[in-house]
Amino acid sequence: MTLLNDIAATGGRNGGSGETLAIRGGRPLRGRVEVKGAKNLVTKAMVAALLGESPSILRDVPDISDVAVVRSLLEVHGVRVEDGDEPGSLRLDPSDAESAHMEEIDAHAGASRIPILFCGPLLHLLGEAFIPDLGGCRIGDRPIDFHLDALRKFGASVEKLPSGIRLSAPGGLVGANIHLPYPSVGATEQVLLTAVRAEGVTELRNAAIEPEIMDLIAVLQKMGAIISYEPNRVILIEGVSKLRGYDHRAIFDRNEAASWASAALATDGEIFVGGAKQQEMLTFLNIVRKVGGDFDIREDGILFSRGGTLRPVTVETDVHPGFMTDWQQPLIVALTQARGASIVHETVYENRFGFTDALVKMGANITVHPHGLQDGPRRVPRRNLEQAAVITGPTPLRGAEITVPDLRGGYSHVIAALTAEGQSTVHNVGIISRGYEKFFDKLTALGADFDVVG
Repeated sequence: MTLLNDIAATGGRNGGSGETLAIRGGRPLRGRVEVKGAKNLVTKAMVAALLGESPSILRDVPDISDVAVVRSLLEVHGVRVEDGDEPGSLRLDPSDAESAHMEEIDAHAGASRIPILFCGPLLHLLGEAFIPDLGGCRIGDRPIDFHLDALRKFGASVEKLPSGIRLSAPGGLVGANIHLPYPSVGATEQVLLTAVRAEGVTELRNAAIEPEIMDLIAVLQKMGAIISYEPNRVILIEGVSKLRGYDHRAIFDRNEAASWASAALATDGEIFVGGAKQQEMLTFLNIVRKVGGDFDIREDGILFSRGGTLRPVTVETDVHPGFMTDWQQPLIVALTQARGASIVHETVYENRFGFTDALVKMGANITVHPHGLQDGPRRVPRRNLEQAAVITGPTPLRGAEITVPDLRGGYSHVIAALTAEGQSTVHNVGIISRGYEKFFDKLTALGADFDVVG
């Protein structure tokens, strides 16, 4: 089966969206897994193909459901998407791109928030765009105000409708001076995808500088864009009249790499993550070392293991180069096995500790402070929305019946079930396919004992 047919048929997973797993835990995970291109780059690079006047080739595309959603949205807009010249690559041809009906966009978007990033390219290409009601993981408020404010500054007209938001720019878009209230990854991507074809210069301040943002800049530069970044989160974009297609191999998925690393720590296993690289994992690797884990950096990946008794740590999530919010959920599972009290300050999303209820049900000692903890020195400035979790261990986990709430929380539940003694029943694991390619196959390769029961 080809990559595209596989994605279309399965949504990038080994089954449907509502699978239930019976997991028998208590054994270390050992073996090798490979990580492909980052979900947070691949889906944005696919959208960027709309900006080119010739086809683009994107390589190391993961077989995940978010890719299937973006592919469907591109095809709805007339972009031809087919297999590239090597396994795991896509060829995207925008030469017949056209406007799509609201109903089609809404139907294909599903729970994804990716349609918001189609706005800039479609405004350049067609003079109009439509955004349906946006979905995504239920981890807190993710307002699109940053996106809409930026698009208005480029000259777009925004009309709110009962079914979504319609944008138009019959006179074209022009460069703007934009200062983001927060270094939002999504809003930074929006500005980049819009500014490269806008007339004049755009200056973006307080921009996100995640590795995936830098990789998107590399994609756009290959297409003919003129982009430079300066100290203090400033990005300058000189608009050009036209762009061509690109040929690009996506940066590896550091979120998935960190997830498997945490699984090795939690289960006292040994997992080699092929494709992982040190530079993009630097902050995470420091925490692994502080908690007492071990890692061996090699040319083709990183080997993770527990290394001995796990120690408690204090972690503050933050935008890059800080500790990613997507890393804290699987790490918390490992911290339930550390000797002492660990603290995780979540400063990015206000509702990302909901997954710990299931861990407590399994025997973990976790206390969530909904308004954060005010005592003690902090590196990351406190935010009104932040929460804190105190994890006291080590606590043996026991099997339980749990339901997956979101992507990273769901992965964490599966790893907790694999850490626990006895059998767990985990419902709704299909959502994990949004960000983890061939998840069941990888668990099998690592020696996990489970059955798909529904």
